[in-house]
Amino acid sequence: MNEIYQEYDAKMQKTIDSVKSDFASVRAGRANAAVLDKITVEYYGTATPLQQVASISTPDPRTLVIQPWDATLLKAIEKALLISELGINPQNDGKVIRLAFPQLTEERRKELTKQVKKYGETGKVAIRNIRRDAMEKLKKMKKDSEITEDDQEELEEDIQKLTDKRIKELDELTAQKEAELMAV
Repeated sequence: MNEIYQEYDAKMQKTIDSVKSDFASVRAGRANAAVLDKITVEYYGTATPLQQVASISTPDPRTLVIQPWDATLLKAIEKALLISELGINPQNDGKVIRLAFPQLTEERRKELTKQVKKYGETGKVAIRNIRRDAMEKLKKMKKDSEITEDDQEELEEDIQKLTDKRIKELDELTAQKEAELMAV
């Protein structure tokens, strides 16, 4: 019984981790290397994550500096940044690429807040789907006489408490990220 609980707890934790990584990719007006996580660069005919072909540093709160290990990649990195959804023009000086993060406007903050809420809702739906799968599995186990009715009820109650706990955790994460975005 404990194995079933731990299995679904692990699945829900993965969902929360996924939402956290989505939140990290939303830029909050500060330079954060996580916004580059989903950017890939064409490197010898292969789409390679930017972190694997360059070092990324933050010299000040509003700037990211990307220094490729192979200088021939500067143009490819610049192109990848231009076609990404970052909305920041890279500045190439021949050795490194600088990304200057502008102060967010009120309108842009509200857009990003909506995006964060959407990520949070997607996470909640995923957690509810995990709960539904768990409940179906418990019903099947009861039908196949693998567990008793009391065990089924106890596990269903535990899974529901776990679901409520994880959804509350997601709500708190969403509220934190919204507060971070709306802070000037």
